[in-house]
Amino acid sequence: MHVSTKGRYALIIMLELAKNYEAGHFLTLSEIANNNKLSIKYLERIMSSLKKADYFESSRGVAGGYKLKYEPEHYKIGDIVRRAEGDIEITNCVKKEFKCPAKKLCKTYGIWNELNDLINDYLDSKTLKDLL
Repeated sequence: MHVSTKGRYALIIMLELAKNYEAGHFLTLSEIANNNKLSIKYLERIMSSLKKADYFESSRGVAGGYKLKYEPEHYKIGDIVRRAEGDIEITNCVKKEFKCPAKKLCKTYGIWNELNDLINDYLDSKTLKDLL
């Protein structure tokens, strides 16, 4: 399993928005990019996948930008990473859509499945508030 920059940057975006939640003002992608030394063009692509999840409000204009829709404890780290990356699966054999003909005979399937569950459970047990 590999979490790419897409998943890592999605989490950085959401964490930046969480830091500003109490202030209630909109944060621009330019500010997020500058604060973290990231490409604004790449962040724009990631924002489109996060927008579909209805994680934040957006506003246009001089004071425009983005802000979280809900309190930081509402957002699970696992959900954010999955939104950007897709399902988090350690091997192909634990994928729901993968039909391994040898699954019942495989001596290693159990360990991979258990590890996969541990990773997902851990990421789902943490929220943006925990990272603040």
